[in-house]
Amino acid sequence: MNRTFHFLTALTVGAALAAPAAGGQTLIVRGDDIGGSHGSNMGVIKAYREGIERSTEIMTVAPWFPEAVSLLRENPGLDVGVHIVFTSEWDGYKWRPLTHCPSLCDGDGYFLRGTFPSKDYPGGSMMENRDRLDLGEIEAEMRAQIEMAKKYVPNLTHLTSHMAWCIVDPRIDEIARRLCTEYGLFYMDSAKSFMGQGGINVKSLGFGMGVPVGERVEKFIEALSKMEKGSYYVTIDHPAVRSAEMEATSHIGYENVAEDRQGVVDLWTSPVVLDYIREHGIELISFGEAVKRLTK
Repeated sequence: MNRTFHFLTALTVGAALAAPAAGGQTLIVRGDDIGGSHGSNMGVIKAYREGIERSTEIMTVAPWFPEAVSLLRENPGLDVGVHIVFTSEWDGYKWRPLTHCPSLCDGDGYFLRGTFPSKDYPGGSMMENRDRLDLGEIEAEMRAQIEMAKKYVPNLTHLTSHMAWCIVDPRIDEIARRLCTEYGLFYMDSAKSFMGQGGINVKSLGFGMGVPVGERVEKFIEALSKMEKGSYYVTIDHPAVRSAEMEATSHIGYENVAEDRQGVVDLWTSPVVLDYIREHGIELISFGEAVKRLTK
């Protein structure tokens, strides 16, 4: 499977985290894109209720945002970040911005297709349109998405970037930093942290997206076994329940979305994984809990 981008493997929370208790290992499991589809909503909630997920990222511009809000109200223990969206990647359905921001949109008013150039979608990325991106429009749209999320999600703790727009232009990254300060959110994705400048690093678990479904439990356990004592780790993916809706979701180079994302749910709720984490004393926390430890 050809995934068209990779998530940041270094995250910043702005200052040093205390070491895990008793020199243990701490893991943050982040499920992205709640609100993006009904299948994603169901997958995120299942991975939280029955599995190891502790944080999720909500997309305010996506069509299943209202259902996501209802589900989050029913599950107040699930930590939530606003997943700021400037792109609309799927072929079969699209989403639009909350504000008037033509520099971020295609000719039909949908968000641009992706963050990085793709030979399959020439001219459709933020990177290829970087010179025409309007920073004022970007700030207004980012602000609108934050305010929409805060209106309906009282336990919002942080902000993340959908498809890693934070590395398109350092000025966009700075807008996100400033707005996070204004709204009292922690900025978990950062170009500066990604480039090794400032902040602190939460280590990647070393388990990437796109591992074949049949190999995931084994490789995930292998990654868990390599966690160092006294360290924080993060793993990020996109849980979704397989359905006709998810079968119809795809773009060129990523056609097995339904199988892949059901595989995330299966991995994160696997009895083998749950037993390993319990038996080895690996602590599962959310981004919100990490922030509390940071600021107390």
